[in-house]
Amino acid sequence: MKILILGSGGREYSIARAIKNEAQEHELFFQPGNGATNALGTNLDIKDYDALADYAKANDIELTIVGPEAPLVDGVVDIFKAKGLTIFGPNKEAAQLEGSKVYMKNFLAKYNIPTARYLETSSIEDAFRFTETLSAPIVVKADGLCAGKGVIIAQSHDEAKKAISEMLSGKSFGDAGKRVIVEEFLDGYELSMFAICDGDDFILLQAAQDHKRLLDGDEGPNTGGMGAYAPTPLVDDTLYEKVKERIIRPTLDGMKKEGAPFEGVLFIGIMVVNGEPITLEFNVRFGDPECEILMPLMNSSVSDMFHKAATNRLSDIEVEFSKQYAVGVVMASENYPYSSSTPAEIIVDEVHHEDIEKYTHISFAGVSLEDDKLYATGGRVLVCVGLGESIQEARDRAYARCGQVHFAGKKIRTDIAYQAL
Repeated sequence: MKILILGSGGREYSIARAIKNEAQEHELFFQPGNGATNALGTNLDIKDYDALADYAKANDIELTIVGPEAPLVDGVVDIFKAKGLTIFGPNKEAAQLEGSKVYMKNFLAKYNIPTARYLETSSIEDAFRFTETLSAPIVVKADGLCAGKGVIIAQSHDEAKKAISEMLSGKSFGDAGKRVIVEEFLDGYELSMFAICDGDDFILLQAAQDHKRLLDGDEGPNTGGMGAYAPTPLVDDTLYEKVKERIIRPTLDGMKKEGAPFEGVLFIGIMVVNGEPITLEFNVRFGDPECEILMPLMNSSVSDMFHKAATNRLSDIEVEFSKQYAVGVVMASENYPYSSSTPAEIIVDEVHHEDIEKYTHISFAGVSLEDDKLYATGGRVLVCVGLGESIQEARDRAYARCGQVHFAGKKIRTDIAYQAL
């Protein structure tokens, strides 16, 4: 099968790697890809979605998989479908579940899907007034896309008001913050869950836990994610069923009623409070680095799952998961997440240890290729993934792999999966 993957990160690399592992004869294309994806397929430099769809049609691309949120919110799925192409991801209207936090929160309220108490407003006076009804910490969110950084957890009322003022003035996130959500802080433990959806049916993948903060012990600023592990022992069958019945099923039914059936990945950020799942947020694509650990846990065909979801035939397949655990550790560049770093050559040691060869791999993200050498050029450079019969074993292997990757200024957390261990 000829498959086009949109995106340039570790998420897209991981999807491609899983597809190549299931069948080498799959022919892969990336737009734009990164410095390592061209080892798996062909990188394309076609920025215009119309031209990209024409290329896909002319080259008999049988499936397009959209990785990041921006093309989805911009309507790339609508453009491809209008040309009769098969594409996995939600259309522009359905992508509002991530593109607008206001849309998402109002949708949750309308369909009685459990979520935190909130106010959405563009009025600084109303936001301040509502803030006074909450006890700290208080959550302040910008409405639009902010690359995963538009959420502030304020530790005091004054801090919350400062965040509200800076968002509504446009100082923090420009137009993305011109409308805000102020909501109560939920005290529990956080999970990432991913449902592959075809508008009617869904398949719920194994639950993962992400590590957002830059430093060990969940200290430092929020990032796009410094590591993750799956499946988490913090979820049992009862909790999975509650998520299916109270969140995913009413979301799919509600989106159909809204005239925007949801097809693609529904990423549910969940807070578990006293055993009950509460919806923190929806995203409309895989999390990164969660995708890097979920893909190698798929025993059944990844390409078939995406193709069936894109053609409304999920009910035709059985998905099989590995019995193993996966741990992914992000290697970031020196100045991440504050500013860009000087490009640094990446040296990967030759693997001599059989366990590391067999049970670990690297998913490349912020890398470029120059004169056959890989350079760290992005914020999050790569993810070292380890598999094992226990979380401890998977984690030990992931960190062993980390020890074999070198570049100037490399930065990692040393406590990934500490919640489970």
